[in-house]
Amino acid sequence: MQLKVWHIFAEKTSEMDFLGRFKILFLNVFLIVQSGYGFYLPGSYPHKYAVGDTLSVKVNSITSIYTELPFSYYSLPFCKPQEGVKDSAENLGELLMGDRFENSAYRFKMYTNESEVLMCRTDPLSADNFKILKKRIDEMYQVNLVLDNLPAIRYTKKDGYFLRWTGYPVGIRVQDFYYVFNHLKFTVLVHKYEETNVAHVMRTGDGAEVIPTVQDGESGKPGYMVVGFEVVPCSINHNADSVKIAKMYDKYPSKIQCDPTTVAMHIKEHEPIVFTYEVTFEESDIKWPSRWDAYLKMQGSKVHWFSILNSLMIITFLAGIVLVIFLRTVRRDLTRYEELDREAQAQMNEELSGWKLVVGDVFRAPSNPALLCVMVGDGVQILGMAIVTILFAALGFMSPASHGTLITGMLFFYMVLGIAAGYVAVRLWRTIGCGDHKGWVSVAWKAACFFPGIAFLTLTVLNFLLWGSHSTAAIPFSLFVILLLLWFCISVPLTLVGGYIGAKAPHIEYPVRTNHIPREIPAQKYPSWFLVLCAGTLPFGTLFIELFYIMSSLWMGRVYYVFGFLFVVMILLVVVCAEVSLVLTYMHLCVEDWKWWWQSFFASGSVAIYIFLYSVNYLIFNLRSLGGPVSATLYLGYSLLMVLAIMISTGTVGFLSSFWFVHYLFSSVKLD
Repeated sequence: MQLKVWHIFAEKTSEMDFLGRFKILFLNVFLIVQSGYGFYLPGSYPHKYAVGDTLSVKVNSITSIYTELPFSYYSLPFCKPQEGVKDSAENLGELLMGDRFENSAYRFKMYTNESEVLMCRTDPLSADNFKILKKRIDEMYQVNLVLDNLPAIRYTKKDGYFLRWTGYPVGIRVQDFYYVFNHLKFTVLVHKYEETNVAHVMRTGDGAEVIPTVQDGESGKPGYMVVGFEVVPCSINHNADSVKIAKMYDKYPSKIQCDPTTVAMHIKEHEPIVFTYEVTFEESDIKWPSRWDAYLKMQGSKVHWFSILNSLMIITFLAGIVLVIFLRTVRRDLTRYEELDREAQAQMNEELSGWKLVVGDVFRAPSNPALLCVMVGDGVQILGMAIVTILFAALGFMSPASHGTLITGMLFFYMVLGIAAGYVAVRLWRTIGCGDHKGWVSVAWKAACFFPGIAFLTLTVLNFLLWGSHSTAAIPFSLFVILLLLWFCISVPLTLVGGYIGAKAPHIEYPVRTNHIPREIPAQKYPSWFLVLCAGTLPFGTLFIELFYIMSSLWMGRVYYVFGFLFVVMILLVVVCAEVSLVLTYMHLCVEDWKWWWQSFFASGSVAIYIFLYSVNYLIFNLRSLGGPVSATLYLGYSLLMVLAIMISTGTVGFLSSFWFVHYLFSSVKLD
C-alpha cells in the first residue's frame, strides 16, 4: 500500500507547495511506521505478478553443518539453464558470507500448475563427478533454492511434530548405495495483490486533493504476490533412454508419483541422471509482510523467549544489588570525610588507610600506555559498531529478508566510527602524558591498524584454506583488494581525522598530583589475576543463553531474528561490565594496589575467556559431526577473532567506567 503512496507522491511533488509536501511526507512516514510493511521497507518490496508471468528460481551455494564449507551449486552435475550460468547481483555481505546466487533451469509461470516437467538428462557420470557426488551426500549437503527472495522450505514430521528446514538434501545413503533426489515437488503459495485506495486510507482532505484514487480499470489484470515456497524432494528411477532426444521443459513420457518416504534413483558411474519437477500454486491467506514467519518461527521459540527473559531478570537483579552495595560503601567513606572539620581532616590525613593511601600513585602512567590507548580506541569503535548495527537490525533495516545487509552494515558503521577510535585513543594518550602532544600520530596509526590488521591477517590465513578446498566461502582476490581500499581509503583517514581532533581537544586534568617515587604494593591475599578472571563470570551470565542462539545461527544454518532482545542484552552487558570493573577497581584500591589501569580493562574483558571456552564446548557437544581439520580450523579461527573483538569492546567499557570512577572519587576528596 505505502509503495503506491510513494509512487503517487513522486509524481505529484512538483505540483505542491512546501507545506503540502511536508504533510504528505508526514502521512507516508506515519503509514510506514503503523503498517507491517515497515519491517521489510529497506531493500525488499512486494512484486506483483500477473497470471502467466515467468517466475525465476535462483540457486545459492550448497551448504552443510558437517563441514561448514559452502560450494557452488554447479560444482555438482545438476541441470544448467539454457542461457548459461549467470551470477546474480551480490552485495559485499553476501560475498563475505559465502553466498553465491546464480540463475537456475527452474522456470515457473504464475498460477499455472505443471507436472512431469523434464529438466535435463545429464551426461554419464564421470569418475570424478561420481566421486564428488557421493562425497557431498556423505557430508549431508543441502541444496538451497530461492524464489522471489524466499528460500525453499521443507517440512518433515517427527514424533507428531512438524519440523521446518530450509533447502533439501542432495541425496541419501542407504547401506552402501547412494540415492540422489532428482525430482522436486514445488508448492508456491500466492496472495492476491491488493491496491488499496490511498485517499480513502489517509482520510484527509489534502490527501484527496493531491493524490489520485486508483480506479478499477487502472489496476489491469489481477496480480499475485509470492508468500511461500515449499519443496518436497523425491528420488525417482527415471528411464534415461526414454528422454534421450527430449528437450528441456518437455513433458516426461510417463506419470511421476512423488513419494518422499522411498528412494529409487541409485546413482552409478558412467550412467546419466534425469531431473524432473512439478509445481503447484495455492492461494494463501498469508499476507506479504508475514511471509517470513515460517522461517523465523523455528522449533523451541517459546523456550528461547522464556530463557532470555529469565536471564535478563536474574542479571538485572544481581547487578542492582551489586550497584546498591557499592554506592553505599563509597558514599559512606566520602560523607564521613566531608563532615570533619579542617583540623580533623589534617589528623585523618596522617592516619589514612585503604584507597586514600594511593593518592600519589593512582594516576601513575600504566605499563605499555600506547597499547592501552590503542585498544581502548578500537574498543569504542567495535562497541559502537555493534550497538548501532543491532539497533538498525532491531528496527527492521537489516532483516533476514535482505541477504548480506547485516555484514555490509557492520563494515560501513565500523569504517565510519574510525573517527571515534582515533579521537578516544589520542585523547587518552594525551591524558596519560599530561597534555603532551608527542606521539599522537603514531597512536592514531596504530589504532587504525591494530584490530583491522589482526582481522585481515586471520582472514588471509583462513582464506588460503578455503581456496584450497574450492569453497565459495573463499573471498575472491578482487574482494580482498576492495577491502584493502576501504580500509586504507576510508577507515584509516577517518581514524587520523579523529586523532587530530583528539590532539586539539583539551586533555583530562588529574585531580591529584603523582609522586615521583612509586609506592610499594603490599602483598595481596589473593592474586590480582585470580580476581580479574573471576570477574568475567557475571558478564558472561548476561549473554550465555543468547550466545547459544547466535552460535546456532552462525554454524547451524538457523535464522537469527530477535535483534530486539539482543539489543537489550547488549545494553545490559555494558552496564554489568561497567559495574564489575568498578567493584574490582575499588577492591584493588582498598588493598593499596594502585595498578588499576590494565586490571580494570581485563576485569570486564575476561568475559572473552568464558566465551571462548563456551565456543570450544559448542564445538565438542553441538557440532559433533563437524568433520575434517579444515572445518575445525575455520571454526576456531573465526571464534578467536570474535573473542578478541569482544575482549577489546568489553574491556573498553570496564576501563572507561573505572577511569571515570577513580577521577570522580579522588576529585571529591581533597588530599595532600
